[in-house]
Amino acid sequence: MNSRTPPRQPPLHQELTPAAQSLRALNSLASGVVVIAALYVGRGVLIPITLAVLLSFIVAPLVGLLRRLRFGRLPSVIVAVLFALSALSAVGVLIGAQVAQLAEGLPQYQRTIEHKINVVQENTLGRADTLLAMTSNALKRFTPPSREAHRTDDPVSANGSVPLPVEVHEPTLSPIDLAQRYLSAVVSPLATAGIVLVVTIFILLERERLRDRMIRLFGSGDLHRTSTAIGEAAGRLSRYFAMQLAINAGVGAVVAIGLAIIGMPGSLLFGILTALLRFVPYVGAWIAAFMAMVMAAAVSPSWLMAVATMGLFAVTEGVASQFIEPLVYGHGNGLSPLAVIVAAIFWSWLWGPVGLVLSTPLMLCAVTLGRHVERLEFLDVLFGDRPSLTPAENLYQRLLAKDPIEALQQANTLLKACSLAAYYDTAVLAGLRMAHADVRRGVVPAAQLRLLRSATHAIVAGLKEADDATTRESNGEPAQRVPALCIGGRGKLDDLLATIAVQLLNKHGFDASQASYERFAAGRLDEARLASRPMICVVSFDANELPPYLRKVVLRLSEARVSRAVILGMAAEGESASENSSVAVPARTVPVVASFQQLLRRCAQVAQMQMEVRVEEQERSNACRAPTGTDV
Repeated sequence: MNSRTPPRQPPLHQELTPAAQSLRALNSLASGVVVIAALYVGRGVLIPITLAVLLSFIVAPLVGLLRRLRFGRLPSVIVAVLFALSALSAVGVLIGAQVAQLAEGLPQYQRTIEHKINVVQENTLGRADTLLAMTSNALKRFTPPSREAHRTDDPVSANGSVPLPVEVHEPTLSPIDLAQRYLSAVVSPLATAGIVLVVTIFILLERERLRDRMIRLFGSGDLHRTSTAIGEAAGRLSRYFAMQLAINAGVGAVVAIGLAIIGMPGSLLFGILTALLRFVPYVGAWIAAFMAMVMAAAVSPSWLMAVATMGLFAVTEGVASQFIEPLVYGHGNGLSPLAVIVAAIFWSWLWGPVGLVLSTPLMLCAVTLGRHVERLEFLDVLFGDRPSLTPAENLYQRLLAKDPIEALQQANTLLKACSLAAYYDTAVLAGLRMAHADVRRGVVPAAQLRLLRSATHAIVAGLKEADDATTRESNGEPAQRVPALCIGGRGKLDDLLATIAVQLLNKHGFDASQASYERFAAGRLDEARLASRPMICVVSFDANELPPYLRKVVLRLSEARVSRAVILGMAAEGESASENSSVAVPARTVPVVASFQQLLRRCAQVAQMQMEVRVEEQERSNACRAPTGTDV
C-alpha cells in the first residue's frame, strides 16, 4: 500500500519577519488614518447615531426593569423613552423659567457690573495710566524739540477735495427671510433630537438582534471573547452613566441649595447647569462656577457674594472629585487621567462641543475593546487604568535603571496588601527569573550585572525590618529556633536567593545562616558547618534542570551523616511547583520548592517532624533510665 504523508501544518503562532512587521504597522497606520477621516467627514451622520447609542445605554436599565415587571418589549421601550423625554423637557422648562426670571433684573445687573468694572479700572489701569503720563511728562523735559514740520490732520485729499461720507443700508427682509433666519437656528437642533429619539427607540427594540449581528460581524469565530467584550462595554457604559448622572445630580442639588442660602437669584438654574456641565471632563464644573460668580458679582454691590459662590463651588467640586467619585467608582472607571484629557482634545477636534461631551464614554468603549482585541491592545496599554508592568517587570526595570529607591517604594506599597514572603515571590523572585534568563542569553554586561546585584542587595537590606506576621501565622513557627543553612548555587544570581531565604527564615523563628557553593564543592564538604545546621536549603535557579554540579552537591549533602534534611529550590513556575514535588537522588528523596512561601512551609514541616523525633527519642531515653525493680 502506498501511504500518503499528511501535509505539514504550519505553526499557530509564527514570528513575523521585519518586513512583515513593517507592512503590518503600515497597514494599521493607514487604517487608523482612514477611520479618523471617516469620523470627521461623516460627523453629520455619526453624531446622531452615537448620541442615540449612548442614550440607549442610559435608558436600557429602565427598560430592563419594566420588562422584569411583566411589561412587553414595545410598552417598556415607549414608557422608558417617554420618561427620559419628559425629564429632559422638564429640565428645559426649568432652565427657560429661570432665564426669564433673571432677564427681568438684567438692566440692574448691567449697571452693577459696569460700576464694578469702572472701580477695577480706576484702581488698576487708571493708576497705571497716571503713572505712565507722569513718566512721559518727565521724559519730555529732557527730550529736544523735533525739527520736522507739524503735519495737519485735515481730511483733504491730494487734489484738495473733501471725501464724501458713505452709508450702508440693508434691504428690508421679507417675512420668509425673517422666518428662515430665526427658525434655522431652532429647526436644526430639533431635527437632530428627533433623529436621535427615533434611532434610540429602534436600538432598544432591536437590542438583542443588534448584539447578535455585531457578534456575527466581528467575532463569530471566538464567541467567548466577543461576548465578553460586548457585555463588558455595555456594563461599563451603563454603570458609568448611572453613577455619573447620580453624582452630577447630587452636586447640582448641593450647589442650588448653597446658592439659595447665599441669596443669589437663579440658584436652580446654576444648579442644573452645574449638573449638565459636569459631563464635560475636568473643566465643566469650573465653567459653571465662572458663570455663577459673574452672576453673583452682578447681583450684589459688594464682592462678598462672588467670593462665597466661588468657595461653594471649590468645596463642592473638591469633595465630589476627590472623595465621592473614587468611592463610587472604586478603583476607577477603567481610564487613566491622561486618557480623559487626550479623549477630550481628540473628540472635540473631530466633533466639536458634542465630541467633548461624548469623549469619556467613547474612550471607555475604545479601551474596553482594546482589552479583548489584539490589534487594539495598545489602547488599553496607553489609556487604561491598569498597571502597564507587573510588579516583577517593574522591579526588574528599576534594577536595570539602578533605582532601588523607587523599587523600595513599590515594595512598601505592595506590602500593605500582602506578606513579605508573597512580595518576594511575586516581585523579587519573578524579576530575578527575568534577569537570570537575560544573563543566560548573554545580554547583560558584567558591569550592569554588578549594579543589578548591588541594587537587589539594597532592596533586601531595606526590607530587613519589615514584618511577615501574616505568613508566619499561616505557616506556624517552630517552638524553638531550629538551625538552618542556606547554600546558594554557582549561578550569578543564586546567592541573592540564599540571602532572601536567610532573611525570611530568621523572621519565621529559624536560626538561619548563609554559605557559598564553593565551601561544599567536590572535596571540600564543610562537615563542621553541617553538624551545627541540621536543616539544609540549597537554592538555585538551576533547580529545575538539576545540572551535574547541583545534583552532586545535593547527593553529597544527602549522604553526609551530619545532615538531617535537605530542601532544594527554586524550580521554575509551572514546573515542579506543587507542594509535594521532589527529586530522587540515591539514598534519599529531596523535596523541591518553587517559591519562598513553599520553602517556609517545607521548613516548618521539617522542623515539626524533627521536634517530634527528638521528643520520642527523649521519651525512650527516659524509659531506659527508669528503675525496673520495686522499692521495699
